[in-house]
Amino acid sequence: MRRRDKEITDHTIIESLIKKAIVCRIAFSDNNIPYIVPMNYAYKNNNIYLHSSSKGKKIEILKKNNNVCFEIDLNQELHPSEIPCNWTMKYDSVIGQGTANFIEDFQEKKKVLNILMKKYSNKASWKYSDDMVEKVSIIKVIIDSFTGKRSNYNIMTN
Repeated sequence: MRRRDKEITDHTIIESLIKKAIVCRIAFSDNNIPYIVPMNYAYKNNNIYLHSSSKGKKIEILKKNNNVCFEIDLNQELHPSEIPCNWTMKYDSVIGQGTANFIEDFQEKKKVLNILMKKYSNKASWKYSDDMVEKVSIIKVIIDSFTGKRSNYNIMTN
Protein backbone atom coordinates (compact mmCIF):
# COMPACT_ATOMS: atom_id res chain seq x y z
CA MET A 1 0.00 0.00 0.00
CA ARG A 2 1.43 3.33 -1.06
CA ARG A 3 -0.16 5.40 1.71
CA ARG A 4 0.82 3.57 4.88
CA ASP A 5 -0.74 6.36 6.94
CA LYS A 6 -4.16 5.22 5.70
CA GLU A 7 -3.60 1.49 6.11
CA ILE A 8 -5.71 -0.41 8.62
CA THR A 9 -3.42 -3.00 10.17
CA ASP A 10 -5.69 -4.30 12.92
CA HIS A 11 -7.15 -7.60 11.65
CA THR A 12 -10.16 -7.22 13.97
CA ILE A 13 -11.10 -3.85 12.44
CA ILE A 14 -10.75 -5.22 8.90
CA GLU A 15 -13.00 -8.17 9.78
CA SER A 16 -15.59 -5.86 11.32
CA LEU A 17 -15.67 -3.82 8.10
CA ILE A 18 -16.10 -6.98 6.01
CA LYS A 19 -18.97 -8.09 8.26
CA LYS A 20 -20.66 -4.66 8.26
CA ALA A 21 -20.68 -3.84 4.53
CA ILE A 22 -23.64 -5.06 2.49
CA VAL A 23 -22.14 -5.36 -1.01
CA CYS A 24 -18.98 -7.13 -2.07
CA ARG A 25 -17.56 -6.62 -5.54
CA ILE A 26 -15.99 -9.80 -6.87
CA ALA A 27 -13.52 -9.53 -9.74
CA PHE A 28 -12.82 -12.40 -12.10
CA SER A 29 -10.44 -12.81 -15.01
CA ASP A 30 -11.42 -14.48 -18.27
CA ASN A 31 -8.44 -14.86 -20.60
CA ASN A 32 -6.85 -11.74 -19.10
CA ILE A 33 -10.08 -9.75 -19.45
CA PRO A 34 -11.38 -8.46 -16.10
CA TYR A 35 -15.01 -8.86 -15.08
CA ILE A 36 -16.46 -7.50 -11.83
CA VAL A 37 -19.83 -8.14 -10.21
CA PRO A 38 -21.43 -6.58 -7.10
CA MET A 39 -22.88 -9.32 -4.90
CA ASN A 40 -24.56 -9.93 -1.57
CA TYR A 41 -22.28 -11.97 0.64
CA ALA A 42 -21.51 -13.19 4.12
CA TYR A 43 -18.20 -13.57 5.94
CA LYS A 44 -17.29 -16.32 8.37
CA ASN A 45 -14.01 -17.96 9.44
CA ASN A 46 -11.87 -16.10 6.87
CA ASN A 47 -14.20 -17.08 4.02
CA ILE A 48 -16.59 -15.06 1.90
CA TYR A 49 -19.77 -16.87 0.89
CA LEU A 50 -21.79 -15.96 -2.19
CA HIS A 51 -24.90 -17.34 -3.81
CA SER A 52 -25.73 -17.19 -7.45
CA SER A 53 -27.69 -18.67 -10.26
CA SER A 54 -25.96 -21.76 -11.57
CA LYS A 55 -25.75 -20.15 -15.00
CA GLY A 56 -24.12 -17.00 -16.25
CA LYS A 57 -20.84 -15.35 -17.07
CA LYS A 58 -19.31 -15.40 -13.58
CA ILE A 59 -20.04 -19.12 -13.19
CA GLU A 60 -18.46 -19.92 -16.55
CA ILE A 61 -15.38 -17.84 -15.70
CA LEU A 62 -15.02 -19.49 -12.26
CA LYS A 63 -15.07 -22.94 -13.85
CA LYS A 64 -12.00 -21.93 -15.87
CA ASN A 65 -10.21 -19.68 -13.36
CA ASN A 66 -11.15 -19.67 -9.67
CA ASN A 67 -8.76 -16.90 -8.61
CA VAL A 68 -10.72 -13.84 -7.52
CA CYS A 69 -10.22 -10.40 -6.06
CA PHE A 70 -12.84 -8.75 -3.86
CA GLU A 71 -13.55 -5.23 -2.67
CA ILE A 72 -15.92 -3.82 -0.11
CA ASP A 73 -16.34 -0.21 0.91
CA LEU A 74 -18.47 1.68 3.36
CA ASN A 75 -18.80 4.97 5.22
CA GLN A 76 -18.42 6.94 2.00
CA GLU A 77 -18.73 10.69 2.29
CA LEU A 78 -17.84 13.22 -0.40
CA HIS A 79 -15.99 16.34 0.73
CA PRO A 80 -16.18 19.04 -1.96
CA SER A 81 -13.90 22.04 -2.10
CA GLU A 82 -13.83 25.39 -3.85
CA ILE A 83 -10.59 24.14 -5.43
CA PRO A 84 -11.34 21.41 -8.00
CA CYS A 85 -8.39 19.13 -7.24
CA ASN A 86 -8.96 19.37 -3.47
CA TRP A 87 -12.20 17.38 -3.54
CA THR A 88 -11.80 14.21 -1.54
CA MET A 89 -13.68 11.17 -0.29
CA LYS A 90 -13.95 9.73 3.18
CA TYR A 91 -14.28 5.92 3.24
CA ASP A 92 -13.26 2.58 4.66
CA SER A 93 -12.36 -0.20 2.26
CA VAL A 94 -11.03 -3.74 2.18
CA ILE A 95 -9.44 -5.35 -0.86
CA GLY A 96 -8.42 -8.99 -0.91
CA GLN A 97 -7.64 -12.02 -3.00
CA GLY A 98 -8.71 -15.60 -2.72
CA THR A 99 -9.70 -18.84 -4.33
CA ALA A 100 -13.34 -19.53 -5.14
CA ASN A 101 -14.80 -23.03 -4.88
CA PHE A 102 -18.31 -24.31 -5.48
CA ILE A 103 -20.01 -25.97 -2.54
CA GLU A 104 -21.90 -29.01 -3.84
CA ASP A 105 -22.96 -30.78 -0.62
CA PHE A 106 -26.69 -30.26 -0.06
CA GLN A 107 -26.50 -29.79 3.74
CA GLU A 108 -23.49 -27.48 3.48
CA LYS A 109 -25.36 -25.35 0.93
CA LYS A 110 -28.26 -24.99 3.39
CA LYS A 111 -25.84 -23.97 6.16
CA VAL A 112 -24.31 -21.30 3.96
CA LEU A 113 -27.72 -20.05 2.85
CA ASN A 114 -28.56 -19.57 6.54
CA ILE A 115 -25.28 -17.67 7.06
CA LEU A 116 -26.17 -15.41 4.14
CA MET A 117 -29.77 -14.90 5.25
CA LYS A 118 -28.75 -14.16 8.83
CA LYS A 119 -26.48 -11.35 7.63
CA TYR A 120 -29.34 -9.56 5.90
CA SER A 121 -32.31 -10.54 8.08
CA ASN A 122 -30.90 -11.41 11.54
CA LYS A 123 -33.00 -14.59 11.38
CA ALA A 124 -30.71 -17.59 11.95
CA SER A 125 -32.67 -20.39 10.33
CA TRP A 126 -34.81 -20.61 7.21
CA LYS A 127 -36.64 -23.36 5.35
CA TYR A 128 -35.52 -24.03 1.78
CA SER A 129 -37.15 -26.24 -0.79
CA ASP A 130 -34.95 -29.05 -2.05
CA ASP A 131 -35.36 -27.69 -5.56
CA MET A 132 -34.13 -24.25 -4.50
CA VAL A 133 -31.04 -25.66 -2.78
CA GLU A 134 -30.22 -27.89 -5.74
CA LYS A 135 -30.51 -25.04 -8.27
CA VAL A 136 -28.52 -22.37 -6.44
CA SER A 137 -24.76 -22.12 -6.74
CA ILE A 138 -22.95 -21.50 -3.48
CA ILE A 139 -19.45 -20.12 -3.81
CA LYS A 140 -16.91 -20.16 -0.99
CA VAL A 141 -14.02 -17.73 -1.38
CA ILE A 142 -11.11 -18.80 0.77
CA ILE A 143 -9.32 -15.54 1.51
CA ASP A 144 -5.59 -15.64 0.90
CA SER A 145 -4.88 -12.00 1.78
CA PHE A 146 -6.56 -8.66 2.36
CA THR A 147 -5.71 -5.08 3.23
CA GLY A 148 -7.79 -2.34 4.80
CA LYS A 149 -7.73 1.37 4.17
CA ARG A 150 -9.30 4.31 6.01
CA SER A 151 -9.22 7.53 4.05
CA ASN A 152 -9.72 11.14 5.09
CA TYR A 153 -11.09 10.76 8.58
CA ASN A 154 -9.27 13.96 9.45
CA ILE A 155 -10.59 16.09 6.59
CA MET A 156 -8.65 19.28 5.99
CA THR A 157 -10.83 22.34 5.44
CA ASN A 158 -10.03 25.36 3.26
